[in-house]
Amino acid sequence: MISQISGKLKQRRSNSILIDVNQICYEVMLPGIVMKQIECLVDQKGDITLFTYHYLQSDPSRSVPVLIGFVNEIEKEFFEKFITVSGVGPKAACKALELPFSSIADAIDKGDVTLLKSLPGIGEQRARQIIAKLQGKIGKYGLIQDKTFSEGYIAGEDIRQEALEVLIQLEYSRAEAKDMIKNAIERNPNISSAEDVLNEVYKQRHGKKDKGNRSFIESENH
Repeated sequence: MISQISGKLKQRRSNSILIDVNQICYEVMLPGIVMKQIECLVDQKGDITLFTYHYLQSDPSRSVPVLIGFVNEIEKEFFEKFITVSGVGPKAACKALELPFSSIADAIDKGDVTLLKSLPGIGEQRARQIIAKLQGKIGKYGLIQDKTFSEGYIAGEDIRQEALEVLIQLEYSRAEAKDMIKNAIERNPNISSAEDVLNEVYKQRHGKKDKGNRSFIESENH
């Protein structure tokens, strides 16, 4: 069983990352709140360490090993408590944990159905089941200091990060890609998706090429 993984962050996807461990890439699924912390978790060398929950996802024709990553053992423990609720499997729990762990634990302890049912995939009935199962049993998880990450999260960071990963895959340097994304968003502040960012980057670069070609043609004519 894989309980911890360390390696280089190779790629970020919508709900998972690829980690290179001695030239073997592992896909690690991440709860939304952990994904928002990725930039804080990667060191200057591009390395990252995560605690992992390892399980087999069984389909009618096959069983697939899945890793779910967390910042520390306490977050992993909370996840393991969360999936003891009937009908909340690892995949559903990973999808649901979009808010700070401390906020979710606090909502459970207070019986806050409204907050819990706002989590992805958690309706009112499931929220009540979570409260019935876990209320009064998860106090220590309300002490997790994860609110700093949440409050410091910048709206649109996911969009910029997704666009950055694509540009890096297209063999632009990280610095060049960040600069292109920054310029694209300044040119079009209403951008609402990574695809919009990349389209704006393309238009910006294509426009520069067109200007360069026109200048060359004009100089040849003169």
